[in-house]
Amino acid sequence: MLNHLLYVDPGSGSYLLQVIIAAILGAGFVLKTWWWKIRYFFSPKKRSTELPKEDAGKINEKSGS
Repeated sequence: MLNHLLYVDPGSGSYLLQVIIAAILGAGFVLKTWWWKIRYFFSPKKRSTELPKEDAGKINEKSGS
């Protein structure tokens, strides 16, 4: 009876391999995403590159837009 439980057919084996690979890649993606969020949270805040509204209007007038 024990010998029958040890058999894994090729379809089940390839499915199991696919699940293991997907789990590893998924965990890697989650860890990478969390790492960037943590890194951004602790990084010094950079100055905003956006112009104030009054300066943005002056630039648009000069460019002819």
